[in-house]
Amino acid sequence: MNAATARAPHYWLMKSEPDECSIDDALAAPGQTVPWTGVRNYQARNFMRDGMQVGDGVLFYHSSCPEPGIAGIARVASEVRTDPTQFDPASPYHDGASKPDAPRWLLRDVQALRKTRLLPLAELRAHPGLATMVVLQRGSRLSITPVEPGHWTLIVDGLLGGR
Repeated sequence: MNAATARAPHYWLMKSEPDECSIDDALAAPGQTVPWTGVRNYQARNFMRDGMQVGDGVLFYHSSCPEPGIAGIARVASEVRTDPTQFDPASPYHDGASKPDAPRWLLRDVQALRKTRLLPLAELRAHPGLATMVVLQRGSRLSITPVEPGHWTLIVDGLLGGR
């Protein structure tokens, strides 16, 4: 990539249920890398397909658990590819309408960089500098949301105490 095609890094918040894949699971995986399977929302899929690039920063967020919140820092580690779980009838993410020659669902690999202290949703909500963060907006349920550079800096360098 040359300077003319380079872009500033983008940042994302990616939700995972810790019973399925926690930050500890990701850190224990080969290369500390896991495929981000099971995204079944078109907007979240489009973020992976159209917005993400290898190297983008990820806030690894534990959801659907007793205390949801940011549990680690990761990065986008692969180009987009077909999510095989859509074709597996035994998978909870099976989509019988999706066809191998025209898949609906995609994934990216995510590489865990480090576990952080849990930064719970309540603490995020309490910080005025994060008021416009997508995950904090009423009705926001997407599993993948963009994170503004200022929010990333405030969380990673401020609330979590540095990289």
